[in-house]
This record gives sequence, C-alpha cells and structure tokens, in this order.
Amino acid sequence: MKRDKAVLAVSFGTSHLETIQKTIGAIEEEIQEAFPEFEVYRAFTSEMIRRKLKKRDGLDVSNVKEAMERMRRDGIEDVIVQPTYVINGTEYDIMKKELAGYQGVFKSMRVGKPLLTCPQDYKEAAKAVLEENTLGPKEMLLLVGHGTEHHANAAYPTLEYMFHLLGHPQVLVGTVEGFPKLRDVLERLAVLKAERVVLMPFLIVAGDHVKNDMAGGEGSWESILKEAGYEVKTVIRGLGEVPGIRKLFVRHAKEA
Repeated sequence: MKRDKAVLAVSFGTSHLETIQKTIGAIEEEIQEAFPEFEVYRAFTSEMIRRKLKKRDGLDVSNVKEAMERMRRDGIEDVIVQPTYVINGTEYDIMKKELAGYQGVFKSMRVGKPLLTCPQDYKEAAKAVLEENTLGPKEMLLLVGHGTEHHANAAYPTLEYMFHLLGHPQVLVGTVEGFPKLRDVLERLAVLKAERVVLMPFLIVAGDHVKNDMAGGEGSWESILKEAGYEVKTVIRGLGEVPGIRKLFVRHAKEA
C-alpha cells in the first residue's frame, strides 16, 4: 500500500560515515517505529557535508528543498518535519524559512521542535544523559556542546542548571563556539576541586567537533584538561546513540 503521509527527519549532517547510522539513522529508525503508516525521508542542511558525501562516497543526501520536492512528486499529502537539532538556533530558523515556501503545497505540514525547547525537554535530556554515566567522588561530567552566537545559546547554561536542580552539581556544560567556553569550565573545575573529568559530547553525532576539538591531540579539550592536571575519561558517543534522547525526538514528532 502506497503511503501518503511522511516524516522528514532534518539533520545538520556529518561526513563521518561510521557515526551516521548509529546516531541520525537510529533516530530515524525510532521515528519509523513510532509512525508505521508514515514514510520517513532524510535531509541534511549542511551543503559542505552533502558535497563531501557525494564526492567522496557517492552518497546523495537531499537538502530540505529537494526532500520537499521529492515528497511532493511521491504523492505525499501530510508531512511532519522533525529536526534533530539540539537547540532552536540558526539552523532551525533557516529550516523554517525554507519550509515557509511549501505552505499550501501539502494537505498538512507540521514542524516538530528541536531537542531542548521547553523545561520538560531539559529534564528528560538531563535524565537520559545521567542514565549513561555513573560518577565517583571528585569526578565531574563535562558535556561539550556546539555553541552559537544565536540567542538560543542560553540553552547550554540552562541545561547545566537543570542538572543541578535535579541534584547533580557534578555536571558541567561547556561549548566549542559559544558560552560557557573551556576557560570558564576550567575555572569552575578548580573551584569545585575536581580530580577526574568524564568528557562527553552534547552533540547529536560524534563527528569533527568530537574527534578534533573535544578529543583530538594538542589544543583539544582532552589535552588541555590533562595538562591542567585532571584525569580524563573521554566518551566518543553522539547523543543519537542515547536511547532517552531518541525518545525525546520521537515525542516532539508526535506532539507536532
């Protein structure tokens, strides 16, 4: 039976093939399970990643406009667009602008929210991460987010506050390109007299930022923390691999 309903899963994307299926693919699979009557389509919003995947691997991943046109040609009438973004930032704004051109093209088109949107999301995301980590005395969990100049960067300090509100003051959140920066985190670690740090990405995929900025060689968060005298355990695992995070995206799609 031909389906006339679809969920379009929109991700920034990654050129690291070994993490695509474990993260983005795993989220898409859970969406498919939750929406058995729907076709699930994929779109990546990073043109640089799309070009690299096509040139290097012969993988042709649609952007948002191409995916919308494909669904229209396939006779899809009802569309749910579910982004796998962490925050309501620049990428989400761009995606919504692109979708605006398709108002009226389909019988219905609804858009789901990014991971961290309302207080309940922060609580569920924090609990999902805590389920993955058991911390000992004088051990801190440091989550590394992307960060942005967009005002949505406030999501990262808010997330840290939620951990503390839930009774876990040993969790800190830093960002690669926003606030708090690594220097801010180092100040906190010194005040808290931490000895050991578990370094984990708060990014959907374990791609460039994880392998270079967080856990690479000289100049990475891992090496700077070690130089500062901390014992460091590094987790190379994107949020898409965390069951509770995938459930949150499914909930957002259902709410849409």
